[in-house]
Amino acid sequence: MNASMRNILGTSFIAWIIAAILGLVYLFTFDGGRIKLRPERVKFGIDLVGGTYITLEVQTEKAIEVELTDKVQSILRKMEEATQAMPVAQTQEKNRALWKFASVQDAQQAVQFISKNDQMLVVTSSESTVEMSLRPAAEKRIRDWAVQGNIEVLRTRLDRLGVGEIPIASQGEKNIVIELPSVDNPQQAKAMIGKAALLEIKLVERGAPSKEEILDAYDGELPDGFEILPGKEERQGHQFFYLVPKYTDLTGRLLKDAYTGFGGQTQSEVVVHFQFNPEGGEKFYELTRRNHNRQIALILDGEVISAPRISVPIRTDGYIHGNFTGESANELAMLLKSGAFVAPVKFVEERQIGPSLGQESIKQGLIACLIGMALLLLFSIVFYKVAGIFAFVTLIYNLLVILIALAWLRATLTLPGIAGMVLTVGMAIDASILIYEKIREELAAGVGLKKAVDVGFSDAMAVILDSNITTFIVGVVLYKFGTGPIQGFAVTMMVGIIATLITGLFFLRSIFNFILYTIGIQKLSI
Repeated sequence: MNASMRNILGTSFIAWIIAAILGLVYLFTFDGGRIKLRPERVKFGIDLVGGTYITLEVQTEKAIEVELTDKVQSILRKMEEATQAMPVAQTQEKNRALWKFASVQDAQQAVQFISKNDQMLVVTSSESTVEMSLRPAAEKRIRDWAVQGNIEVLRTRLDRLGVGEIPIASQGEKNIVIELPSVDNPQQAKAMIGKAALLEIKLVERGAPSKEEILDAYDGELPDGFEILPGKEERQGHQFFYLVPKYTDLTGRLLKDAYTGFGGQTQSEVVVHFQFNPEGGEKFYELTRRNHNRQIALILDGEVISAPRISVPIRTDGYIHGNFTGESANELAMLLKSGAFVAPVKFVEERQIGPSLGQESIKQGLIACLIGMALLLLFSIVFYKVAGIFAFVTLIYNLLVILIALAWLRATLTLPGIAGMVLTVGMAIDASILIYEKIREELAAGVGLKKAVDVGFSDAMAVILDSNITTFIVGVVLYKFGTGPIQGFAVTMMVGIIATLITGLFFLRSIFNFILYTIGIQKLSI
């Protein structure tokens, strides 16, 4: 190998060419004699490949009701420990709780005690009745958390289902929008989206084959603070019902892990094992220690899955059985691990988007990109001659860098994202223009070509950085406060700006270095 060949192979330009080849192999594949983007590398949005568009409404009032219940129960425990006079009757109506006391004096003392122990509650009294509700600021915080918390739960569930990297965003005050592009099993995804997956563990007060039989035992009226829940398992061909407390502080929010296995009486039944965190384990242990030989109900979304009898105290571990198949057990374990919704959701809208619209969008986007590139090539050659071809090659490399970055970030390419790429191509030529104009100024002043190129790149760098950084900040703002399509546009624009800086300041410079220093050309049309 002679010295000139070693010089050529040792230049940074060759390193850029090798990187481009590796990038093309990473992004593209042959399929039926055609070159296509690898689907596992570049993910397309619902507007390009079709899919299911779902809008959910978060029932935020339920979250407020649960929070109020938790606070009321906490206050009751504190009053009992402080030997305060306890209410003789309790009711709760959505966002307010009412306590009836034996006397006006007891009610006044309760108001003072509650106000001292919980600043988030608004407490008023009328004669012997005390009313409690959450402050407006607290309700606003809970509503916001109900939406954002549900978004995180949904993201975890869909990731575990293998449907990750999909847009999930809030819309308005209580809606959540989910896009399921090209999902293999949309029905399974919808089933997981709609389940609250709230696990509760409560003591069973009474069980019977019908609700009426339970009510008859209490003269037709349920005791305060109790409810009747249906059982999942049938007994002697009939559904069984259970009387349990309305409130429990032992829920799935205290779970550490959930997984499938075998158990039951035969040790060969498919069951779902669960494990509590230290706080939940302590509560579970106290419950089972104090209630030997009583039934506990394992409740999922308001249905008693099983009601085993306590034989020994249990600290952290337990299992749920109920004629599970391997698939249903895995699904339940997945739901329990992902966590329960902060508040229930209901389906408001569901739309199916066909892939034909997406194919047309891709086609039109590619046509727009090709037309833009052709016009930029014509402009570059007319104004900058041979150097204009270098600028156009830099644009091609710029697009390649953008696609590689999107694939590496596992970003979803949408139609607005394609628009962002087209816009970036138009903006990217600005960097070359700034550099070339500065080189022209230096050449007009009598400076040599090599020196003019050095000055052109160094002097134009500050202007290029300044203009692109300000645009990048706009992209960050769009991504932070935008949703769905706007975020897709912002991502491709920000990636495009970074690609423009890399290719305009370094790749284009490597071309000039290769031409001027490695090959040794002394004159260049610019």
